[in-house]
Order: sequence, then C-alpha cells, then structure tokens
Amino acid sequence: MEIFTERERDVLFLLLLGLNNKEISDKLFISNHTTKAHVASIYKKLGVVNRVQAAVKSMKLGAAEYFGLKIDAV
Repeated sequence: MEIFTERERDVLFLLLLGLNNKEISDKLFISNHTTKAHVASIYKKLGVVNRVQAAVKSMKLGAAEYFGLKIDAV
C-alpha cells in the first residue's frame, strides 16, 4: 500500500467498503472533484479502469491485511 499517498489510502479504504464518490467526499470532508481525482490516481497506480478491478487488485496486493479487513469466504 506504499504506492498510495495517505489520502489515497483513505479513499481506497472507503471504496473497498462500497462507498460511492459522494459518500467518500462526505466522510472525508473533501469535494467530489477531489475524490474523483484520488480515485483516478488509484486506478492509474493499480493499472485498472473501474472500482471492481481496483478492489480486486488492491486485495491481491494485501489491502485486506493492511486495512485489517476480515473477508469471509462464501
């Protein structure tokens, strides 16, 4: 997770929880424009084009462990 800035990690965490951009903006007290910029930067760093791909790739890179998320197998 070192490839991300602290704020990008904040945004990624909320993205992994399933929040949309408006919800992320509200939680972090930042503008929707700023949230979109962070999400775009996350996509670029991960080499993905959407939220699902970002979630999957970040989990493969250890996001669950980094953020302390418990993932139950279904």
